[in-house]
Amino acid sequence: MLKIPGIMLMAFFLNFSQLTQGFAMEKNVSHLQQQIVDLTAHETAHFAVAYRDLGSGDSLFIDADTLMHAASTMKVAVMIEVFRQADQGLFNLDDSLLVKNGFASIVDGQPYAIELPEAEWDPTVGRLGHKMPIRELVLHMITVSSNLATNVLVDRVGASNIQATIRNLGTKHMQVLRGVEDPYAYEKGLNNRVTAADLAILLQAIAEHRAAAAAACDEMIHIMLQQKYRDCLPALLPAEVQVASKSGSITRICHDAGIILLPDGRRYVLVVLTRGEDNQKKSSDLIARISRLVYEYMVTKDSR
Repeated sequence: MLKIPGIMLMAFFLNFSQLTQGFAMEKNVSHLQQQIVDLTAHETAHFAVAYRDLGSGDSLFIDADTLMHAASTMKVAVMIEVFRQADQGLFNLDDSLLVKNGFASIVDGQPYAIELPEAEWDPTVGRLGHKMPIRELVLHMITVSSNLATNVLVDRVGASNIQATIRNLGTKHMQVLRGVEDPYAYEKGLNNRVTAADLAILLQAIAEHRAAAAAACDEMIHIMLQQKYRDCLPALLPAEVQVASKSGSITRICHDAGIILLPDGRRYVLVVLTRGEDNQKKSSDLIARISRLVYEYMVTKDSR
């Protein structure tokens, strides 16, 4: 009878255990993917999903390299560049900028103004003609998705600098060419575009303190935790789950991207982009349901 030394036998069982655990994890991720595919199979909208567990590295990508119109999700990139330039000493976040509704198009510098909502929806509008602290402009840009604050900030930090920074952080396809509502650029198809994978890269960089200095990244998360629009990723999650997010929507576009913080300290990034659905509420509800599936996977996977 062949005798196998005990140490070799132990190594065999250890490697076999690790291998089967790997297969089990893959099966679990595959099951989650199938749940999402089944959920969206009969929808008119095109979905793109990027998920990553920031602790284990467990991840899932569905059409995550598909470029879509960014809508307001590009404001995450603007926020990162603002904090990075503040880190570099180019300005202080408590410095003030003039709030104006006059901008230069990336097409031949033609002047344009954006459509303004009521000041009750966007406090930045109520400050037209006056100065506001940069920190407050960032807050309004993220939490109430102020387009006016966004363009004032893009004018200050520069779209080309934003683009260079997101490439340095590892994005492959995302494009931040300009501020919002530039009609001359829109006519020529010069739009800000994102992929689910690239937005996930930016959010992970913030969560891991690589997007800027550690304190700056923590402040960015704190700002995103104050998000007012919560009908997508957070909508079906328990109240004790924190979601630091930035959504974006225009005609037939509805996106949400966030860092989700579980009560046990674990964190994950989830980005869901949708394109092609006329009913925005339907898209929001589906994003919320995908978010719930990912949450349920996160809270149960370690017990499988």
